[in-house]
Amino acid sequence: MTAPSLTIDVVSDVMCPWCYIGKRRLEAALDDVRAEMDVEVRWRPYQLDPTLPKEGKDRQQYLEEKFGGAAGAEQAYAAIRAAGAEEEIPFAFDKIEVSANTLDAHRLIRWAGMLGLTAQQEVVELLFKAYFEEGRNIGDDAVLKDIAEQAGLEMPVIERLLAGDADRDTVSAEIDQARQMGVTGVPCFIIDMQYAVVGAQSGEALADAMRKVVQEKNRQAAADDDKLQS
Repeated sequence: MTAPSLTIDVVSDVMCPWCYIGKRRLEAALDDVRAEMDVEVRWRPYQLDPTLPKEGKDRQQYLEEKFGGAAGAEQAYAAIRAAGAEEEIPFAFDKIEVSANTLDAHRLIRWAGMLGLTAQQEVVELLFKAYFEEGRNIGDDAVLKDIAEQAGLEMPVIERLLAGDADRDTVSAEIDQARQMGVTGVPCFIIDMQYAVVGAQSGEALADAMRKVVQEKNRQAAADDDKLQS
């Protein structure tokens, strides 16, 4: 018997710590359901702050403006640090000097996806690690080229694409589409384009959501078979 198949579109921003946490929890969920179904994961763009300049903005200044001062920023990140520790993510927020504009990072994710979902997954992972564990500016072309090279992408192609505006409008349009669909926070996991799980939910919650979608697909298939036979 063929295993049921699902798609999961992860709407995410690689400067969002909860998205990194959500990625780890999704991986746990996928491990949980691996024997029951085939799941295809695709990464979709979102920008928490599209107003950031290409060069980014001083991280400390950005956080203090966003959270109303250093104390507010520290309080906001306490839960993130705790959740990161649970998922064994070695967040190194003190290393991050620049809050990055992620539009070009999303372009890189898109290009990797054209080569296959494995390449896309690798680029997403490297971007999260570069930003949150190494403190690198993932809006900087040199950093993006290094990540592309680590992921085995064709460097002459990536260098040419980054130097121009290729897919800039397409990525921006995808982000706008996500907002029009009602996505106001990330991560957002859209299962089979019909069921959304919002936020960095637990691996158990994500696995349960996948199973419910499969059960509904099976129920609908059985109903369709009954109609054909009647």
